Amino acid sequence: MPLLSVQDLKIHFPVRGGWLGRATDVIKAVDKVSFEVEEGSTVGLVGESGSGKSTVARALLKLIPATEGTVTYAGRDILAMSEKEFRPLRKEMQMVFQDPIGSLNPRMTVESILAEPQEIHFKEKTREERRDVSVALLKKVGLPEDALQRYPHEFSGGQRQRIGIARALAVRPKFLICDEPVSALDVSVQAQILNLLKDIQQEFNLTLLFIAHDLAVVRHMSDRIVVMHHGKIVEQGPADQVCEHPRHDYTQRLLDAVPVLM
Repeated sequence: MPLLSVQDLKIHFPVRGGWLGRATDVIKAVDKVSFEVEEGSTVGLVGESGSGKSTVARALLKLIPATEGTVTYAGRDILAMSEKEFRPLRKEMQMVFQDPIGSLNPRMTVESILAEPQEIHFKEKTREERRDVSVALLKKVGLPEDALQRYPHEFSGGQRQRIGIARALAVRPKFLICDEPVSALDVSVQAQILNLLKDIQQEFNLTLLFIAHDLAVVRHMSDRIVVMHHGKIVEQGPADQVCEHPRHDYTQRLLDAVPVLM
């Protein structure tokens, strides 16, 4: 049984107009998407901006509602759960967001940012225990202990993304969604974050859904690749097969768009 199974997922948004604000049309952001993620593996979800991949990610964590379909995590249909029922699973399913500065509260120190999820999910921990965990997490992601007393704006983009990764790890997740985690970073920093994610996956035995628009990056990270276009899956399979023998024209266009060093 896969850790995550997505079957016929639809996410539609109504377009409203007229005097009473009635729905006049519908945007099919995601339309009948199905894929699976085996435990301990990395599945890459790739497509251009607007293809629906980030919308899928948010629906998997119930950050936005799904219109139809089934999402099964560890054998449980999470879309059918109430928020109260789903809350214990939130510590198992975490996300690293694309924009680290937008996902970190600018009014909170790094210590508060890392302590907050621990306070929510591990109420039995003392303040000293939470601080010890936070220091260990910073070490894991390559930041010094004195970073705890600083604010997000005092760090570079790559450092902020490391803080975002540490925050996601603070609740000991099993499944990590990385939503364009390096697209806002310089090329030199991207490789550092990608290698960090691979190291952390092995150390913490994580299952990853890695989302990006760069097929070369996705291939580097993934065991399997799912290609999305206009809200639909056009191709999926083992990473090497998809990249070396693409079956769909859109996949070939993504490969053609990968820069080649001369």
